[in-house]
Amino acid sequence: MAHRNARTTVYARRLMVQRHLAGWSQARIAEQLGVSRPTVSKWIGRYRAEGEAGLEDRSSRPHTSPTRTDPAVEAQIVALRKQERRGAVYLAGELGLVASTVGRVLARHQVPHLAAIDAITGEPVRRRHSGIRYERPRPGDLLHVDVKKLGRVPDGGGWRWHGRREDVRGRGIGYDYLHVAVDDHSRVAYVEALPDERDATCAGFLYRAVTWFREQHGVQVLRILTDNAKVYRVGRNWRAVCAGLGIRRRFTKPRCPWTNGKAERFNRTLLSEFAYAQPWLSNHERLTALDTWVDRYNTRRAHSALGGRPPATRLAA
Repeated sequence: MAHRNARTTVYARRLMVQRHLAGWSQARIAEQLGVSRPTVSKWIGRYRAEGEAGLEDRSSRPHTSPTRTDPAVEAQIVALRKQERRGAVYLAGELGLVASTVGRVLARHQVPHLAAIDAITGEPVRRRHSGIRYERPRPGDLLHVDVKKLGRVPDGGGWRWHGRREDVRGRGIGYDYLHVAVDDHSRVAYVEALPDERDATCAGFLYRAVTWFREQHGVQVLRILTDNAKVYRVGRNWRAVCAGLGIRRRFTKPRCPWTNGKAERFNRTLLSEFAYAQPWLSNHERLTALDTWVDRYNTRRAHSALGGRPPATRLAA
């Protein structure tokens, strides 16, 4: 398989072969592609022996593992773990093995950590979800709403540009509040960067989000799901907008933010692929790029929950 730090891909291997067939020396090919001569020689040899199929990725697992723990011993380890519910060091002492070997066997058999099981019954605990995924059948049936607090970027760039110096930490310049609305069925997202998360601000965001879904995509929002923040529970403006638009309100289970999982997962993607994906020279620069990133997320970015298709394809369907 291709590894994260691999210097070659299938495309690069084809380049090696093409240049070799064009008369290039292996040394020149290696220099141009930034790899070693033995690497070039290996892929040319595989092409000669197997053709195009020889250039495809292969598993890095060895053909044989002569030092792997005997299956019977592995069965003993797993059985003793279920019986005693003790850690790798204890099991290794009981079976006369090395603790690291016992740990690898338990991981290979996907035995849950001790912290994840009940000490008396051995049943799994601390599960934050039921294992059952839900999805509304139509766009607009449920809209997940949340707010992500994001520290502003000082002019000239923050510590990601200049390092962790006290004068560039960005303290005291405040926060942007990214208000997020994600459609449950399609995962299409609407985002605004606003100065706070007060009642009037949240109510205005909801009105614009619902209007955007209706006018841009023909989606009528019927319900919204939020956490139990006071503004969502008793905010007068928020409740008035919901009533005026005919939207039913739903709330997450207390102290269980993962029940609003689609918005929470979108926030994580927003941080990793946009907010912290690159160093920014100013807060204005980052906010200016927000709409472009959200549009790409909706129309071009492959979504794993949608079979590798972007969210907008759900609306088109």
